[in-house]
Amino acid sequence: MLQRPELNLVKLADGAADNWRFLSDNLFPGKGLEVLDYFHASEHLNEAMEAAYGKGSALAIAKYEEYKSLLKNKMGGIEKVINTLKYHRRKNSGNKKLATELDYFRNNRHRMQYAQALKSNYLIGSGVTEATCKTLVTQRMKCAGMRWNIKGGQGVLTARSLIQSDLFDNGWGVLAKTYIEKIKLPENVIPFRKK
Repeated sequence: MLQRPELNLVKLADGAADNWRFLSDNLFPGKGLEVLDYFHASEHLNEAMEAAYGKGSALAIAKYEEYKSLLKNKMGGIEKVINTLKYHRRKNSGNKKLATELDYFRNNRHRMQYAQALKSNYLIGSGVTEATCKTLVTQRMKCAGMRWNIKGGQGVLTARSLIQSDLFDNGWGVLAKTYIEKIKLPENVIPFRKK
């Protein structure tokens, strides 16, 4: 963000509290759009509808589909979800599952502006990021017996990301201008061939 201020920052993750503590508090605090993975939110919505209408009931399934679409496609859809859950919570005050899910949606409402995110052509699902973590990082960095320090690991990941994104030539041009360091050979190096 500091080097490319024209780019929009989107912080996208599932509902894990530690993810959001890091993204909200440490990664450019107060900047960028936070988006909670839509599919993760949908799982919570399903739980809420089952708590309101009965697990596996036809009405729970129908209401889940209706509100899932509202949540994703309508501006202010999260408010409709919260209002519906508040109504059911008042009707079923002893339903702890419903209370838990209502709190979840209330606490994350600012991260569930899916229609606005889609209108801005932002991703609302973290699957692409999770797949990238697997193919970019895990498959290369977590092989048997490997150990990395930060500089070595970052170097490998930078090159690998440029290769996988088909941006190697452009990226190398930037890196070659920015990260040039003169190498001084130790005095005890023996050349392979004589000059």
